[in-house]
Amino acid sequence: MSRPQVTALALFSGGLDSIVSCRVIMSQGIRVQAVKFVTPFFGYELLAKEEAYREEIRAKYGIDVCLRDVSAPYLRLLHDPPHGFGKNFNPCIDCKILLCDEARRMLPEFGASFIISGEVIGQRPMSQRKDTLRVIERDSGCAGLLLRPLCAKSQQPTRAEEEGLVDRERLHDLSGRGRHGQMELAAGFGITDYPAPAGGCVLTDPIKSKQIARHYAEEKEIRVENLRLLLVGRQIRLPHGGWLALGRSQRENDQLLAARAPGDLQLKLMERPGPAALLRHGEHPEDRRLAAAIVARYAKKGPDGPLPGTVALFAATADSDTVPTEGRVETLRVEPLADAIFSEWRR
Repeated sequence: MSRPQVTALALFSGGLDSIVSCRVIMSQGIRVQAVKFVTPFFGYELLAKEEAYREEIRAKYGIDVCLRDVSAPYLRLLHDPPHGFGKNFNPCIDCKILLCDEARRMLPEFGASFIISGEVIGQRPMSQRKDTLRVIERDSGCAGLLLRPLCAKSQQPTRAEEEGLVDRERLHDLSGRGRHGQMELAAGFGITDYPAPAGGCVLTDPIKSKQIARHYAEEKEIRVENLRLLLVGRQIRLPHGGWLALGRSQRENDQLLAARAPGDLQLKLMERPGPAALLRHGEHPEDRRLAAAIVARYAKKGPDGPLPGTVALFAATADSDTVPTEGRVETLRVEPLADAIFSEWRR
């Protein structure tokens, strides 16, 4: 008589380590349900295309994945993470604790017996040391439940190993920051198309993390839509409370359009190419004029520098891919604003 199908719930970042960890466990005949947690700082844009993302991961790696938005608890965590921040605004240990705790609560939903993650000892300086791995297990309530397939042989056996659900001998003992071992495992599974190592979470970025920390210090209420806007392009706070964001590339232009919220104004220079621009809290007429003048400053220049222009302001609509032709609020003829005037407004 065959035993019932065993299911594991995997913390899935989409990187090589999480991909290979899933496949290592799947190779033992265990069903793996991967979950990618998203917040404004990682993966949030996937919520708008979840089915396409799931199909992509299934086609590339044979892994079933779902998305789970944990923005609310994550934003609360950043006010005062119990284990503190890293070099920047990154609460790496508490981040992992929160995600493991969320995964533990999801076990009944998928009928899963244990959790897996792609950590490798020594790969991350703050959250992937032997001592911090144990802290994460303890504080997330995952002691005995959290199996790390890539470095399991250097850890105490988990409940799944002790109960024979997982063959410990077929797990691994990888360590360090190199990826050679993971790449060999991937090749063994026939996987060659996987993401290159990324620069890390935006909360570790020296510039963006300062912007986020300042936002937390200055704002009474931390909102997802404001953080999404904060993370894109040039950031300028205008004298009467307006908040202007401008794209610096096509990618950022697209991200700005995706970050629109009710009440925002989109600004478009009519005569020549210019950046995508979004104005939040733009009720004051002077802020709208200044925002238009800054858009003219960053638009395509003439032979002698920035040129005057006509800037149209539209009510932003979340379902429009481009600046709409309807919903125009006003049109302003402006001179480009000199850098010296608004340099102190940059954030």
